Amino acid sequence: MDSTLACLAAWMPRQRWYAAKARSPSLRLVSWWELPSPADAESDSDARIRTYLVADEGALPTVLYQIPVVARATETVDADPEHVIGSPEPGTTFIDGPFDPAYADALLRLITGGGTAEGPQTRVAGHPVDGGTFGDTTARVVTGEQSNTSLIFEGDGMPVICKVYRQVHPGLNPDIELQIALAKSGSSRVPTPVGWVEGLWPDLETAHGAVRGSLAFAQEFLPDVEDAWRVALLAAARSDDFRAHARALGEATADVHLALAGCFRTRAATTRDREATASTWARRLAIAMAEVPEISERRAAAEAVYRRALEVAWPALQRIHGDYHLGQVIHAPGRGWVLLDFEGEPLRPMAERTQPDLPLRDVAGMLRSFDYVTGSLRLDDPGRSPEAVRGWARDARQAFVEGYAARSGTDLDRRHPLLAALELDKAVYEAIYESRNRPTWVSIPLAAISRLVERPAAVV
Repeated sequence: MDSTLACLAAWMPRQRWYAAKARSPSLRLVSWWELPSPADAESDSDARIRTYLVADEGALPTVLYQIPVVARATETVDADPEHVIGSPEPGTTFIDGPFDPAYADALLRLITGGGTAEGPQTRVAGHPVDGGTFGDTTARVVTGEQSNTSLIFEGDGMPVICKVYRQVHPGLNPDIELQIALAKSGSSRVPTPVGWVEGLWPDLETAHGAVRGSLAFAQEFLPDVEDAWRVALLAAARSDDFRAHARALGEATADVHLALAGCFRTRAATTRDREATASTWARRLAIAMAEVPEISERRAAAEAVYRRALEVAWPALQRIHGDYHLGQVIHAPGRGWVLLDFEGEPLRPMAERTQPDLPLRDVAGMLRSFDYVTGSLRLDDPGRSPEAVRGWARDARQAFVEGYAARSGTDLDRRHPLLAALELDKAVYEAIYESRNRPTWVSIPLAAISRLVERPAAVV
């Protein structure tokens, strides 16, 4: 097993979903389980399908990773070298599971047919949902994902996309919980759920007992559609009027919030909630000023925006999307805007992601996303008219808020203090992220911070 962990540790830092690329993993095997190879596939008779749960104890806090592996005899391997993990022992080669048809087939069978798999102190179960029937399929992996790995299954029956969670946590993932609840409520704003995989594994916190958590989630795949980011980016590049689309997106967002409020409990915001939120705003602003010194010039004005938000009435707290932006929405013919990926911010603890929150946090996230559309255009084409792109963003933002307010019945105008504070906090977070990862993009959140503190609580 030491050779297996060494092989995984050498491979993991090259993967987009690995959370700490600046250092090498310090891995401990927590458990593993095996899935049966497809009985009707002679070519896969040599494949051993095993999933490892490994804890990276070099991270603070410790991160638990799910790593599906297909082990094959080295002489039979015909895989893209990019997806080969390595050879932990002579004559055997590990392939990253989602890129091997044996794992893809076994995963879909587990999700749609149910069943269990067991390993040391571990039990895994598939939970089908009545989402259709499935026959022969082919699988392909979605490119570009950062936190998880998704497979698209197409063939007989409804197309399916299955997300394999790379970082796993105790508790039911809100991606599963919220979308199944929305679908059961009759909402057409989410794809049809197909099923999920749940696991029971040793508790890392207490070193005894076990915890239960989510490992994968499958749902209807809507082919030949584009996400709202691409739709909006093309419209902005052409200077097309996006107001009707933005208004409809605001209405769709409100539809989901209203449905979630009906599916899960809501509660009034307490003094403790306000204090905790204010503390988060202040802590993030302090980090941003240390890493992006230009923000220090706006400190007093930013703090004034936050104070105004604490002086107004807050809406009830409820379950929300939690990581809402244009890339999380697709436009489906005949259905309009459909929301995806209710997982919340992947790096936040699961206990935080499942708590009631301010629905305006989602609204603020989408407003920032519109700002990024025009900001990215100006970075790509510095000669583009600033007035034109600002006007496009202003109109889209205003239409989105108007659509949300009209459908939700919220008394929300363009100068709402709480909305401005939430958007400012999001821009401050973006400034930290861009300074660390894409320094040439930091001008986008910096411009938003200036606008939000100079014209407090203004959507325009």
